[in-house]
Formats: sequence, structure tokens, C-alpha cells
Amino acid sequence: MHLPDGIVPATVCAAGFATAGLATWYSLRRIGRQEDPQAQVPKASLFTAVFFVASLVHVPVPPVSVHLILNGLLGVVLGWYAFPAILVGLFFQAVMFGHGGLTTLGVNATMLGVPALLAALLFRSRGLPGLEARGGRKLTGLLAFLGGSLGVGLTALILAVLLFTTVPASLDATAERAAIAALVLAHVPLALVEGVFTALVVLFLLRVDPGLLENHRGPPGREPGEPRELAKTG
Repeated sequence: MHLPDGIVPATVCAAGFATAGLATWYSLRRIGRQEDPQAQVPKASLFTAVFFVASLVHVPVPPVSVHLILNGLLGVVLGWYAFPAILVGLFFQAVMFGHGGLTTLGVNATMLGVPALLAALLFRSRGLPGLEARGGRKLTGLLAFLGGSLGVGLTALILAVLLFTTVPASLDATAERAAIAALVLAHVPLALVEGVFTALVVLFLLRVDPGLLENHRGPPGREPGEPRELAKTG
């Protein structure tokens, strides 16, 4: 899912850096508007590390293999922190493991980060007036599943569009496009797996500490991230 150096034209790389820069700026701006922007940094660092390691876990989907992405999970749990977290994770993946390229860092960040932000916006919709009260945990789990699946599915779609439209004339376009289609289809079961995993993580966090979920206010009298015991005695 990571584009290496030299696989897309320089113009696409430049556009990727421009888009990634804009998305990073906007995400940091939204983070800066929060009451305590640094409060979620430890959580963002933890999930950045999870994202960094996830690319090393390969799942065989004959006739190819795919690796975990988890950008939807980061979007659901981190909200606006997701794009900077993905950008940092991609940078270290490229530098330390050669997984993706430095010239395509902007393209890769856009390809994985924008779907993560869309997953975050989808998950936030559960907080609409009256919606969470009616849906409860089931609605939260469903939106988490959709967010986790959306992250992978939209990333695969963006990848397919980029590769389909930039196949070099020197290659057999038909064969290349068949290979690209097979790679994209292989991510369908991965999207379902990551959707289920995201839902399980979110429901677990909802049970043990709802404050760890971005944009979750918790019950009255309890601050986000406050342990249950302290909430009872406060």
C-alpha cells in the first residue's frame, strides 16, 4: 500500500507534498483550538507506534499478500491527531525499513491520512444530538467498524486511481492494470478485518475509559480520561 520512490511522476509527488502539507497544517490548527492540545499527545504517540509496527504484519490473501494499515483505527481514536501521526509513522517506515519512499512521502501520507480523517468525521457523527442516546454502544461499534473499513477501502481506491493513471507507456498496460485490480481486491477482506478490529478496540476503550476516545464527553460529572473510581468519589 506504500508507494516506493520512482513509481509515480514527479508532478504527482509534488502534488502529494502540497496536499499533505495542507492537511497537516489544518489538522494542527484544529488541534491547537482544543482546550489542552498536549493532553492527547501520549495517546497519539502510542498509536503512531502501533501504526509504525502494523506495516510489518503481512496477511496472505492469495494470490498476493497485504499488510495491516490501521489508518481507519487512528482516525477513529485520534481524530485530528491522526494525520500528523500517520505522517510521522510513514517517515520512520521509509527511513528505517525502506517501506515507501521519501519522494513519495507526501503521496503516501495523503493516501492514508485523508481516509483516516474521513473515518474520524464519520465516527464523530455519533455525537450528533440524540443520536448517541438512541444508538448507544451498538451505534458506536457500527460507526467504528465503518470507520476502520473506510480507512482501508478508500486508501486502496486512491492507490488504484494513482497507479491506473500513471502506468508508464513502456509497460504492458493491460497486465499492469490486472495486477493492480488484484491488489485492490485483496484489500477487501483486509478492510473487513480492520473494521472488526477497530470496533473491538473502540468498544473496549468505551468500557474501560471512554475519555480515551476522541470527542467522547462521558457521563455527567466525569471529565474525559478520568478513572471510574475518581468519577464516583468526585
